Amino acid sequence: MKYEKLLDDALKKLPEVTLNKERFEMPKAKGHIQGNKTIISNFIQIADYIGRSREHLLKYILKELATPGEIKKEFFIIGSKVSASRINEKISRYVQEFVICSECGKPDTKIVKDGNILFLKCQACGATHPIKSKI
Repeated sequence: MKYEKLLDDALKKLPEVTLNKERFEMPKAKGHIQGNKTIISNFIQIADYIGRSREHLLKYILKELATPGEIKKEFFIIGSKVSASRINEKISRYVQEFVICSECGKPDTKIVKDGNILFLKCQACGATHPIKSKI
């Protein structure tokens, strides 16, 4: 009886489990085509939201699109015409590779360098995975 009472007391002290289904939702790239260039107006907000440096995200997208580009003021200017869906697809792939933990699926990660190898370290579950792709 004493053991069961201790279990009941411990159960009452535990925090109430809430089913919070809040998802990590990527903001979509907003922009327009001007001449032969594509201008993304919310690139800095996207980089800040996913918690990665603008330069790292920029380098990845430009490599994937095989096109020149740069950040001017708060705009990301791509040196060719690119559809928003294609840019969003590249950002989603970046997030899967460099942000989302492959163990628990949460976006609470940091990129850590150990020697010449980059690792994705999850702040939520503590898992560490090497990043396969090079930028």
